[in-house]
Amino acid sequence: MINKQFTLAGRPVGRPIEDSDFEYKESEIGEPNENEVLLENLVIEFQPAQKGWMEQISNYVAPLEIGDVMRCGGIARVLESKSKKFKKGDIVSGQTCWQTHPILDATELEKVDDESMATKYLGALGSTGLTAYFGVTKISKPKPGDTVVITGAAGGVGSVAGQIFKIAGCKVIGIAGGKEKCDMLIDEFGFDGAVDYKSEDINEALKKLCPEGANVLYDNVGGRILNDCLNHIAMNARVAICGIISRHKTDNSNFGPENYANLIFKRAKMEGFIVIDFMSESGDARKKLKKWISEGKINCKEDMQEGFENAPKTLRRLFESKNKGKQLLKIAD
Repeated sequence: MINKQFTLAGRPVGRPIEDSDFEYKESEIGEPNENEVLLENLVIEFQPAQKGWMEQISNYVAPLEIGDVMRCGGIARVLESKSKKFKKGDIVSGQTCWQTHPILDATELEKVDDESMATKYLGALGSTGLTAYFGVTKISKPKPGDTVVITGAAGGVGSVAGQIFKIAGCKVIGIAGGKEKCDMLIDEFGFDGAVDYKSEDINEALKKLCPEGANVLYDNVGGRILNDCLNHIAMNARVAICGIISRHKTDNSNFGPENYANLIFKRAKMEGFIVIDFMSESGDARKKLKKWISEGKINCKEDMQEGFENAPKTLRRLFESKNKGKQLLKIAD
């Protein structure tokens, strides 16, 4: 049996991700040691933070060195277990990385009891959903009747965050790229309005959609879109800084919010956060998310690509505004 891998070969600092940033490798699969598990990777997930890990600008996780297997979460099947915790055939979640047959310590894995919801542990029930949940409840602190603007709204985090804001009784406006994504925000995720940044003037659109300003701005993008949105915050607004997808573009790599003075004029608060800050509460958060999913209050849309060889291409989809919902890649059935 062969383990296929993609390892890190380049650092895409200030430029888009390229195929040459990864090296494809094959190696024979070894035997698991005591308390280890041999897995068959089934589905892996993608998130914008991976570019920061590649660039080694993120200091909240262990450095990703040249030659390391590209890091990501995944859902896998147990092929062989030398741990009492798992048996052959179990479905598990963990940091399986860009490889087809990882061997991991049992302590790094979590059993997925409800296999029908397995991929949701990479999306709405995983770090994506938890990021959205804590960004809403801990940072944004919505009140019924608040007007919320979300950038990168059609992605995994933005779409879940918007639905949680709706559960909290807010009016939600999403910003996304393209008519199809904007229609999806309203028709599938229940947003109250959408702005297509590719064809609309953001300032003019937000004037119409939230004439009294946004009480909450949930930003996944940064750059010029964040700058425009800061023109439209309401008095005592909360600005949650969740991501910086715009850094993928060279013309946005060093662009900061020129309109930050509006934070003074509106007595607003801007706060960044990372999901690991709140992981001690992840159990309760996941219970709530699972309940909302079962009640049909959260639509867990997944963008499922196929084929291990397409891992680099699938990661680029996040930064080319192609993904619709949580970006996943199926490696095996």
